[in-house]
Amino acid sequence: MSGPQTACDQDFGTEDAGEAPDMLNAKLWENPCPFTFRINYLALLYNTPLYSWIQDTYGLKRPEYVVLYSLALAEGGSARDVSRTSGFPKNTLSRAIKRLELMGLLEERAKAPGGGRMQALHLSEKGWTLIHETRPTFEAQEERMLKALSDGERQMLFELMSKVVLGAEDWAGELPSDILPDALNEKKGKPQ
Repeated sequence: MSGPQTACDQDFGTEDAGEAPDMLNAKLWENPCPFTFRINYLALLYNTPLYSWIQDTYGLKRPEYVVLYSLALAEGGSARDVSRTSGFPKNTLSRAIKRLELMGLLEERAKAPGGGRMQALHLSEKGWTLIHETRPTFEAQEERMLKALSDGERQMLFELMSKVVLGAEDWAGELPSDILPDALNEKKGKPQ
């Protein structure tokens, strides 16, 4: 074959005779939801080594570091803000925040009536030091991930992903009602 090779032409996993189909190949190229799988797969490849490194080097679990990173981007955010933007349950983040306070990575909060999920959270000096030590590794990993793209392609990808993110308010949090009832009827064995 001449000319540039596309991602679809690359050997991401081939099927040997008599073996089960390659799962990655099927998920990348034969998936009815290719966009969401690829986003999740890239996030897995990006996040797994980084959060393993954070845990091995700094003794922090992923939710704990996510709290720190979130507050480094938006100082004064609340536990509710972190939960809404990370997908971690509130109880998981509550434990993470308590541990970060005990470790001196967050400034201790004053006791608030009715709970602390709305209280502003702030990194301590020790927390900021940890972020300054770790963030360059996250940035370098993203740079490695995007190395296959030209500057123009990166800009185009950024703009398209931004458009998808901004459009999320139109669909996030609910299933498509025009499809869901048919699927439920099929599952229950009722004729259409």
